Amino acid sequence: MYIIAGLGNPTKQYENTRHNAGFCVIDYLSEKYNIPVKQAGYKGLYGSGYIEGQKVILLKPQTFMNLSGESIRACIDFYKIDPEEEMIVIYDDISLAPGQLRVRGKGSAGGHNGIKNIILHTGGQKFPRVRVGVGEKPAEYDLADYVLGHFSKEDQKLMDEAFKEAGAAAVTIMTEGIDSAMNKFNGKK
Repeated sequence: MYIIAGLGNPTKQYENTRHNAGFCVIDYLSEKYNIPVKQAGYKGLYGSGYIEGQKVILLKPQTFMNLSGESIRACIDFYKIDPEEEMIVIYDDISLAPGQLRVRGKGSAGGHNGIKNIILHTGGQKFPRVRVGVGEKPAEYDLADYVLGHFSKEDQKLMDEAFKEAGAAAVTIMTEGIDSAMNKFNGKK
């Protein structure tokens, strides 16, 4: 069984912002595999179902980004899964160009507060993750304003494809392993 958690911020005002890239990937997986993410629990919204024969929980923490670990910890504890082997976290990354992906099996938070909180609540940096590039912050922008802003029309087209690719990367992690996913998706644009 896997928990696939996409990071973002709840409420309408944050829909389709850069910081909600993880939510967008969960929405894609939800639609593609007919797993509604509408049940409230674990300080989030979740849905359960099967992807490629593997039981999954799709999770969208509703704690706001900086407290994502609280929701993920509650879900891990309920299902008694090993985050190093049975959890995948999908989130935005400003150090990658819009639409670019980076799959990793472990690593630091890299300045991402949602990941910092997950590391705090899971007790370690070793868990599979899919980073979705949203582009570097322009010099004149405040970081919070940038990540909470919306994509340009041009970037939105790239991102729609990236959300599908990130979903495919998560499925590849589950079905073929992290090394295969890194080989298939890292550096691909």
